Amino acid sequence: MESEENLINVFLMLFIGSLLTVVGPSAPEEGWQVYSSAQDSEGRCVCTVVAPQQTVCSRDARTKQLRQLLEKVQNMSQSIEVLDQRTQRDLQFVEKMEVQLNGLENKFKQVEDGHENNIARQYKSIKAKMEELRPLIPVLEAYKADALLVQQFKEEVANVTELLGTLQEQLGGLDYQELHSRVTSLEDRLRACMQRLACGKLTGISEPITIKTSGSRFGSWMTDPVAPTGDNRVWYMDGYHNNRFVREYQSMYDFMTTDNFTSHRLPHPWSGTGQVVYNGSIYFNKFQSHTIIKFDFSTSLISRSRQLDFAGYNNMYHYSWGGHSDIDLMVDEGGLWAVYATNQNAGNIVLSQLNPNTLQIIRSWTTNHPKRSAGEAFMICGTLYVTNGYSGGTKVYYAYSTNSSTYEYIDIPLTNKYSHLSMLDYNPRDRALYAWNNGHQVLYNVTLYHIIQ
Repeated sequence: MESEENLINVFLMLFIGSLLTVVGPSAPEEGWQVYSSAQDSEGRCVCTVVAPQQTVCSRDARTKQLRQLLEKVQNMSQSIEVLDQRTQRDLQFVEKMEVQLNGLENKFKQVEDGHENNIARQYKSIKAKMEELRPLIPVLEAYKADALLVQQFKEEVANVTELLGTLQEQLGGLDYQELHSRVTSLEDRLRACMQRLACGKLTGISEPITIKTSGSRFGSWMTDPVAPTGDNRVWYMDGYHNNRFVREYQSMYDFMTTDNFTSHRLPHPWSGTGQVVYNGSIYFNKFQSHTIIKFDFSTSLISRSRQLDFAGYNNMYHYSWGGHSDIDLMVDEGGLWAVYATNQNAGNIVLSQLNPNTLQIIRSWTTNHPKRSAGEAFMICGTLYVTNGYSGGTKVYYAYSTNSSTYEYIDIPLTNKYSHLSMLDYNPRDRALYAWNNGHQVLYNVTLYHIIQ
């Protein structure tokens, strides 16, 4: 197995002008995979590697031993099957021989009881029977050889058992939990390295990676982009209204493979699918209001609530798919944001940066894009990206930069695999888009163009 230090020093010497991030947990049956990559100040692409969840590295010498053992056992099984076929065939021959021997015995009895004039005729008959039985001699020899082969198999099985016992002792100190812990630590360290890179402009979105199929047509799911090292919990919220239960999964792997979760009951139902988990708290829009609530998971209490003045709510200025999606909260490298619309801005999108502690507006930007014409939206590095729809052929076609207070029309395809997007949010830690697509929880990798500072 490659050592941990060797994994940390995986560098692909690619002198490129863009940052390609690849995020997505590998399926349990897959081998080592790139989890994410980022370009450092010297133009090198630094990669994070994810180990298979329930296997040992394929290059491990001990794994080669196991593979050889499996091949040996398979060969033994094939040989035993051949032996069994031969035994069954010979058994049929022996059964036939038994009938012939019985007939021969009857012939001898007839000789003893018969008259002398019948001796010659009986002798010829017996001779013929003996000729029929002559082929039994090599059959008996084959049985002897088969018996020797069975003995050899027994000895080989004993050797394999001993070797497996030795291998088990060698592997006893390196179980899956330890391997998973080491890889998780490696991921966190390389992710921290990636976050030191400068921001960039979105230039591409990958094909979707389906993580799970669950829940209703609408919902949201996320991870905390500023969670401490080792905290890889996944948060899951089914539906867009009249629900107040949030599921907590311990890791992405648990979310993918099990239904083991902790349920948190919010003090109020949420509205829409624009919730975010940030620094241990969930921020959500209270149902049928323009109130934003910050709920602390560690204390199970509301730590702050504030009205978002003039923001439309209760399906006044929703995304084009509806679903009480008037207020969309999101997080990027710059912090917490709220996307909504107001009468004062003629129903066009307003973008406000919020103080995550007090929920006060730090600064707002007004755009010329109608909120109801937007399919979904997300923030990356201070730029708001808007899709042209939520079903069928979808693309990111509008971008508003808060750094320059300007907008542009772009054309970045977004594969809408399951035909109904009801949530699309960027995670700055993973540098990936989290999506809820018609009852499927999906990830998209993003490509960012950036300048190393």
